[in-house]
Amino acid sequence: MTTTLITNIGELVTNDPEAEDLLGLVQDAALVVEGSRIAWTGRAADAPDADERVDLGGRAVVPGFVDSHSHLVFAGDRAQEFAARMAGTPYAAGGIRTTVAATRAATDEQLTSHVARLVEEMRRQGTTTVEIKSGYGLTVKDEARSLAVARQFTEETTYLGAHVVPDGDPGEYVDLVTGPMLDAAREHARWIDVFCERGAFDADQARAILGAGAGAGLRGRLHANQLGYGDGVRLAAELGLLAVDHCTYLADEDVDALRDSGTIATLLPGVEFSTRQPYPDARRLIDAGVRVAIASDCNPGSCFTSSVPLCIALAVREMGMTPAEAVHAATYRGAEALDRDDVGALVVGRRADLAVLDAPTHVHLAYRPGVPLVVQTWIAGRPG
Repeated sequence: MTTTLITNIGELVTNDPEAEDLLGLVQDAALVVEGSRIAWTGRAADAPDADERVDLGGRAVVPGFVDSHSHLVFAGDRAQEFAARMAGTPYAAGGIRTTVAATRAATDEQLTSHVARLVEEMRRQGTTTVEIKSGYGLTVKDEARSLAVARQFTEETTYLGAHVVPDGDPGEYVDLVTGPMLDAAREHARWIDVFCERGAFDADQARAILGAGAGAGLRGRLHANQLGYGDGVRLAAELGLLAVDHCTYLADEDVDALRDSGTIATLLPGVEFSTRQPYPDARRLIDAGVRVAIASDCNPGSCFTSSVPLCIALAVREMGMTPAEAVHAATYRGAEALDRDDVGALVVGRRADLAVLDAPTHVHLAYRPGVPLVVQTWIAGRPG
């Protein structure tokens, strides 16, 4: 099997959990890739021989970003809705229905092409693992085909039939989501998600939907506490979900529940940038002992950015995180939020997914916001 020595790395972020510092930093570093995996890391001066050699000229290397929350299967555009928000119109979840109509009208080929474009956009910015949700079909046929499209690009597919109630009786729609729609979706999904929020689904409905999903072999996720205080975060903790996403409005008991359950709080700062809502208080969560991840929530309504580097910069500037905490949240914690132990770190045995920065250190991801610092993205041991 071919080995590749990547050397002359100015700063290597390993995320080694055994390291004394959060990021497991190695200066003047190198790593060896064997096949698709990391075979060795350390100082360049100590590097073993390899079949091939790549010199990075002092650039920094970070693990590929793990984007654990996105909605990429959609059609249409909601730029006018964004413009209206910037002019003072409050954000509400009802705009989802606009995208639902456009998505239902799109062909499979159009949806696939659109997802391919967004995934490539993500990869150019260093994202090597992405979770993709359905949720803009909201019929049996359209949810199943949305997940089939998503599965072409990732193993991390999430059934989000419980995004909003498209029309009719909410009780009847929950029966559809937990019955025929779930039966059609389960073949293409690993996860099941619910938008537990006013204007969407309450805690009892969310509990029933997640329970049905568990019975079908799907693991649970939850959107919660985005638009206001509610029961969603505590429900996620009670059910022992791996992660709960948004977490914008948190009471003290919500924070305590996250800490005690070990449920990861996945924060989505691009949403607050796009909706002008208050940013989540990451500092409060981290200081309380809660694990925090960062993801893009790329979607056409509340956050149409695919840039994890932007989210890192926002997390540092607006949510009280240090640069190291934000990078760790977008890599190692993102992997944990997807229950993945093969990505999110550059240590022996993990997949060789990495981003090369045209910068000497990871700090530049927050220090130089908006600058395209990722000059190369490697996936499974090969540059993309």
